[in-house]
Amino acid sequence: MPGRRSARLAAAFAAVGLFAAACGGSDSGGGGGGGGSIAKEPSFEGATFTVGSKDFDEQLVLGQITLQTLEAAGANVNDKTGLTSTNVARESLLKGEIDMYWEYTGTGWITHLKHTTPIPDEQQQYDAVAKEDLAKNKIVWVAPFAPFNNTYAIATRADFAAQNNLKTDTDVANFAKAHPDQATFCVESEFSTRDDGFPGFQKKYGFTVPPQNVKLLDTGVVYTETQKGSTCNFGEVFTTDGRIKSLNLTYFQDDKKFFPNYNPALNVRQDVFQKYPAIQNVIKPVFAKLDNPTMTSLNAQVSAEGAEPKQVAKDWLKQNGFIK
Repeated sequence: MPGRRSARLAAAFAAVGLFAAACGGSDSGGGGGGGGSIAKEPSFEGATFTVGSKDFDEQLVLGQITLQTLEAAGANVNDKTGLTSTNVARESLLKGEIDMYWEYTGTGWITHLKHTTPIPDEQQQYDAVAKEDLAKNKIVWVAPFAPFNNTYAIATRADFAAQNNLKTDTDVANFAKAHPDQATFCVESEFSTRDDGFPGFQKKYGFTVPPQNVKLLDTGVVYTETQKGSTCNFGEVFTTDGRIKSLNLTYFQDDKKFFPNYNPALNVRQDVFQKYPAIQNVIKPVFAKLDNPTMTSLNAQVSAEGAEPKQVAKDWLKQNGFIK
């Protein structure tokens, strides 16, 4: 669901003078929620921003949408999208090597702020991570977050799920107990060790599989091997990844709500946001349109159809009237 400013977050921002500055910034930086060409932002005259992103498809698209939106508003923008990992992107932001990139609330809460228990409500999770990251690290999570949730999920082939009547993660756990020889999983190495990854997933759903049943693969290979069914019957996926549909995979309902919310928000260093609070006004109407179906479609154009993230971003911004 689209993000809404809570009273707690407003108070936190007001305490450091950021929230008032953002709300008081010029409204000329974008059209309404239904689109509208991005106007030049007077305060961006002479401004130069360095936009980063992680190196997977969704992040590359988000980075390019951000970059082109800021350029349309009159800023000069350096492209440092495609940073090699979450840690590299985060460190680049903290060190001032980039001014902004898109991060996910679950990653902020668990990976960056070192909490082990996610907050189930999307808005409350956003509020908590935004307040703490601002206070501890001087990172602004620009409000509101984009209305899609790219969380983890466990997937399989659609025909395999139908044949075994698998609809939920509880069904997967019961299947693993009844058919241990078929309970094979393809996952990324990071997912295999994260608190919000496979160890915690097994604990939450009350099952275990032997180590030889878990294959560690690169992200793209997880999808293709899960689709083939020879290496594994189940795989770790991201819910907005376009390869789910293109490979005829299906993911299961997280009926015990184990996986955290991963709603994305633009992370900006406090000093940059204080100088240019209109970043919020420019970005807000653009990212308000990125719901789960839209982001999944954009991702599929890159991962399944081979389009360049830069062109995908440009076409989408044009189609929605944000740029000419």
